Amino acid sequence: MFPSASNVNMPHAQRRNQPSHFALLLVLLLIFVPFVHAQDWIRTGTGLGVEKIRLAVPDFKTGGTDAQSAVLVKVFNDTLWNDLNRAGIFDMDSKSFYPLGAVGTPADVNFSAWSSAPVNAALLAFGNMSVTGSNMTVQGWLYDVKNVTSPQVLGKQYQDAATEQESRITAHKFADEIIFRLGGGIPGIAESKIFFVHGGDGHKEIWGMDYDGANPHAITHLGTFSLSPRVSPDGSRVAFSSYTKTGWEILMYSLDLNRLVAFPKFGGTNLSPSWSPDGTKIAFSSSRSGDPEIYLADSSGANLKRLTNSKGPDVSPVWNRKTGSQIAWVSGRTGLPQIYTMESDGTNIQRITDQGYAVSPAWSPNGQFLVFAWTRRYGPGQPGGEDLYIMDIVSKQFVQLTHDAGRNDFPSWSPDGRHIVFQSTRSGSEQIWSMLADGTQQMQLTFSGSNTQPNWSWQ
Repeated sequence: MFPSASNVNMPHAQRRNQPSHFALLLVLLLIFVPFVHAQDWIRTGTGLGVEKIRLAVPDFKTGGTDAQSAVLVKVFNDTLWNDLNRAGIFDMDSKSFYPLGAVGTPADVNFSAWSSAPVNAALLAFGNMSVTGSNMTVQGWLYDVKNVTSPQVLGKQYQDAATEQESRITAHKFADEIIFRLGGGIPGIAESKIFFVHGGDGHKEIWGMDYDGANPHAITHLGTFSLSPRVSPDGSRVAFSSYTKTGWEILMYSLDLNRLVAFPKFGGTNLSPSWSPDGTKIAFSSSRSGDPEIYLADSSGANLKRLTNSKGPDVSPVWNRKTGSQIAWVSGRTGLPQIYTMESDGTNIQRITDQGYAVSPAWSPNGQFLVFAWTRRYGPGQPGGEDLYIMDIVSKQFVQLTHDAGRNDFPSWSPDGRHIVFQSTRSGSEQIWSMLADGTQQMQLTFSGSNTQPNWSWQ
């Protein structure tokens, strides 16, 4: 607010006691500008960019009145729209502004109608679907509607079984093609998977689902308590911790064989396995020596090596996914748990957080950031909740991503580094949510039962 005219004629003493608008503006700038800059380095580092591409995606056209065709094309259209909208790199045009008439082939494109107001699209994704018996064919194009002479950016044709699941998969494939070409050559995540812990009937099992929460399904049926699923970089196995007849052990499940495969028992309590980026090693926490410490082993469980040796629990190791040469973990060696990093041979230990209660670190695919759960003011009577924070490893700058919306924990990065999945109690129960890596576009993925500890696939 600017000074009013009446303030100009106030007696000097009275004006002197009024708040200084300039001082107030300066304070607001000092508060707001660093936050804006902080958000900028997150967007830059996570590849989100500052300016989004304006994209229009009209419904794909289908011929005939077959009921199956109508169902399949709706599944395709909804999935494609959601994939592109979630990507974080597009400004999606509202369909209410689209010009009339279906756009099923290049001949249907009216360039001026799509590139001018009210749509003002830069790019147009369109196509058609045909269903013949048990087979489905989808043709899709991506056009630069500002370039009339050479508009085509992408043209694809897919042939799959005429089922709702295959319609979803085809939409994922086309969305990933678009994202790859317009998102700086970074592969899309629409075909990636999320693994998590599902609780019910007095036990916890390992489940999986599509990246958007669709197709949730049980992976293990052990009838016990299983925690901390971690999928291998090649997507072939899931390592997790489970309560067995001999205590908490690291178990290995083959997604190719759909069964448990052999992995040695180490004694003590063994928790929170983590894969090295090349898939040859696993780090985990074990109390086999009495105190929980971080250990390293080959992916087969051979060549066990102890990395930490300090009084107080050491748990939750995670690798630098870019270099494979560093590990972050949680230690209680100074009292409340804090985040530390070390070289993968146990040397060069550095403390990352210096206050509160910090747990569940996850290293970004580009190696630049750690995201973790942090209660910065911890203790009786202290304000603030358990929220997620992102920190630049080199500068130690950090930004809060969630804000007092329930308890937020167990973050995990998407393979493109643009998204984070996490668990939260904000809806009244423990459920899995996702967001862009700058904290925006938060959305719930699971809704029934208790769902925790998500882990995003590497690809």
